[in-house]
Amino acid sequence: MKIIDVVRSRIILFIIQILLLSLFIYSIGYYIDLNLDMGISIEREKIIQILASYTLFNDLSGLFFLYISWILVSLIPIFIYNNFKKAYSMNLMTFFFPNFFLYVFLRRHSKEYFNSYFQFHFLHTFLLGIVIVGLSIVFSLILKKVLKFKSEIQLEDLSLIASKNRIKCPNCGAEFNSTPKFCYNCNADLTVIIKEKNGKEE
Repeated sequence: MKIIDVVRSRIILFIIQILLLSLFIYSIGYYIDLNLDMGISIEREKIIQILASYTLFNDLSGLFFLYISWILVSLIPIFIYNNFKKAYSMNLMTFFFPNFFLYVFLRRHSKEYFNSYFQFHFLHTFLLGIVIVGLSIVFSLILKKVLKFKSEIQLEDLSLIASKNRIKCPNCGAEFNSTPKFCYNCNADLTVIIKEKNGKEE
């Protein structure tokens, strides 16, 4: 199995995206302080705090950081798949998991905080999801056009090279995309034409 096929696996790609996002978060020490309900266990509080660092924010700097981090992470499927449907579905899956488990944990173990801040956080979560989907589609289409443009240029270059190597028999009019010594149609000697063509190119 090729390495690119392994990377294209959704599970592997999900792990790569989460690891990269974690690297962004912990490299700058991003942390969001949640006023969770009293009586919640330390273990559950840590889990909620970890999940919250992937999706929630306290101020504009936190909002800016989360948007930049998720946009950078969402570029990975765009370049790997080069297909906007696969790219945005992969990005939505990666974005959905931490948000889903965060809201489930908050609802079960910190109901007061959940009831107080759910609408605020969910609105921003929804907007960020829309941004990720939109950018996934736009960047995928742009990348597809760029690659198509490059392939067209390469084809034009190949056609130009082929036209330079094309030889026409002066005797019967047969055309060749190579440089044969004799015409396969009438057996005419083509070495003189080849020499003349090479002399003109020089």
